[in-house]
Amino acid sequence: MKLVVGLGNPEAKYNFTRHNTGFLALDFYFKVHGLEWGVKPRFGAIFGRSGDVIFIKPQDFYNLSGQAVREYMRYYKISISDILVICDDFNLEFGKIRYRSGGSAGGNNGLKSIISELGTSDFARLRMGTGNDELRKQMGDVDFVLSKFTSEEKAALPEILRALTERIDEEIGG
Repeated sequence: MKLVVGLGNPEAKYNFTRHNTGFLALDFYFKVHGLEWGVKPRFGAIFGRSGDVIFIKPQDFYNLSGQAVREYMRYYKISISDILVICDDFNLEFGKIRYRSGGSAGGNNGLKSIISELGTSDFARLRMGTGNDELRKQMGDVDFVLSKFTSEEKAALPEILRALTERIDEEIGG
């Protein structure tokens, strides 16, 4: 059993914000693969399943994402080595995708929450770059991560999300 976690914030006002990259990536993945999300949240997350892979979008807000991850791991007896987390990273150039098999949270509060709840940072993560230094300097970090993508960035998202979908498939053996 594998667990793929997309990080984001649950309210509609956060759709297409930088911090909702994980949700966006999994929604795109589901569309490409003809999958459907469950109707009701379970263990604090919207979930879907394809074979032996469970996909979740935690609904406790970004900074508390670790709670849902912990609950799914416990219930399904998922090993830490079978977790893949998808999140944003404003320190990466927009659209760049970086895979790591473990490591620090790098300032990402969703990853910090997961590390805290699981007691380890030895899980895989795919980070999508959302960096835009000029805009970030104007807004500050908190407002920047909660800001919507620019029209130019939005136009580039389908290609980036296709690349993320391919990478997810590589990582889960899809």
